Amino acid sequence: QVQLAESGGGSVQAGGSLRLSCSISGRTHSDFAMGWFRQAPGKEREFVAAIKGNGGTTYYSDSVKGRFTIFRDDAKNTVHLQMNTVNPDDSATYYCTADPRGPRTLRDGAGEFWGRGTQVTISS
Repeated sequence: QVQLAESGGGSVQAGGSLRLSCSISGRTHSDFAMGWFRQAPGKEREFVAAIKGNGGTTYYSDSVKGRFTIFRDDAKNTVHLQMNTVNPDDSATYYCTADPRGPRTLRDGAGEFWGRGTQVTISS
């Protein structure tokens, strides 16, 4: 079993930066694809970013491409989401997800493992 725990959420002004972290515990996961989703009140959950296992390719939604960066530190069992130039539309609960089947599964929202989320609020 794999457990995910997000941290780093909070409040920041538009134009600022925030780094989210997802700690991973449980069975071997360096080959897992890891990703982030977000869900704002009254909206559907949406894909944000994903990274292949073993330090592989990254994927981003169009809404965050060029502003957010996903990266992993398998030695520290952590995946990060660096959020730069944030705006109020980025306000949401952010969820970490993981799956051994690869990033396409994550991007479809079908990841096997999910964290409980961390709240991000961007003020204008």
